[in-house]
Amino acid sequence: MHMTEFIPGLKLSKLFYQESVRPILEKHFPDLNYSAALIGHGSEVLGYDTPRSRDHHWGPQLQIFLSGNDCEKYSLDIKSVLSKELPHKFKGYSTSFGDPDNIGVQLLVDKPDGPVNHKVVTLTPKSFFRYLLNFDPYDDISVIDWLTFPQQELLSLTQGEVFWDGLDELKTLRAKFHYYPKDVWLLLIACQWKKISQQEAFIGRCAELGDELGSKLITSSLVNELMRLCFLFEKTYFPYSKWFGTAFSQLKCAGELIPIFTQVLNSSNCREHESILSKAYVIVGNLHNSLGITKPVESSISDYFGRPYMVIHADRFSDATMDAIQDEKLKVIKPRIGSVDQFSDNTDFLSSPRLVREFSIFYK
Repeated sequence: MHMTEFIPGLKLSKLFYQESVRPILEKHFPDLNYSAALIGHGSEVLGYDTPRSRDHHWGPQLQIFLSGNDCEKYSLDIKSVLSKELPHKFKGYSTSFGDPDNIGVQLLVDKPDGPVNHKVVTLTPKSFFRYLLNFDPYDDISVIDWLTFPQQELLSLTQGEVFWDGLDELKTLRAKFHYYPKDVWLLLIACQWKKISQQEAFIGRCAELGDELGSKLITSSLVNELMRLCFLFEKTYFPYSKWFGTAFSQLKCAGELIPIFTQVLNSSNCREHESILSKAYVIVGNLHNSLGITKPVESSISDYFGRPYMVIHADRFSDATMDAIQDEKLKVIKPRIGSVDQFSDNTDFLSSPRLVREFSIFYK
């Protein structure tokens, strides 16, 4: 398989649908109303797959979305017909997947004859959104609901591609989750600035103690928080850590900030961390002001309440952004813990829709 020319997974799946799956569906289910897409989890959905990605959960695959009644009526028949009539190879790749191993990983396997063990999955839009968010996509989304949706899952739902939308629902539902409403967006920006304010003075304090390791750890954490803030500024969901840097490099502000972040992370002198990171603070502060979401906030660097630490006083940006929020439910939220992503980066938590939805108890 690895000798086959690499085709990005999203392109491969689109061609697989157009050239193999669709003709079979038209032949055997000519009146079936459905949508076809590749969305959800997977590096290929985000466009980050490489030849290395072919070693698990990668290959010719897609989802067929049906109405509730049709899904119950046709799912087994569709699976059976495709198993019998799909080609055993497509563009040089097997169309059969092995059984999941003990942690659920599936690999492409060579299967020259017999039924194809394909990954053309039939489901309803409702069941798919419930799987990722534990939320009915046809319901109204409250401001508190938005705070319980991990950005990685929102990204998974809104990236990828809808190849065909015969149901005339999938594109509409994806657009519904495209990005946060304004006041939720403002709250997340305020909470992100607040997170920065909680640590910005610690670099200087570590330097006073000669704590090189502590200074570097805090600097790295602040770089991460500033990057997250930039995703918010550009209204772009961020992916989880594996793709975080790659996604950041595609932001408009990346060209100016990446050299600074690289320099500060490469520095082993804790007294340099403040001065280098201060350049990034000023740039990010100016980016905030360029949005026009608050009255201009001074973005210069100053000492920390008489202590000789170089900070931007990020809490001022946080307070100004909170003042711009109109929704009373959001204005009164204390403490400023923000969304599930700002509260925790634990993968097991963020990948459990039931658990993250219970996060709403913090706002009651």
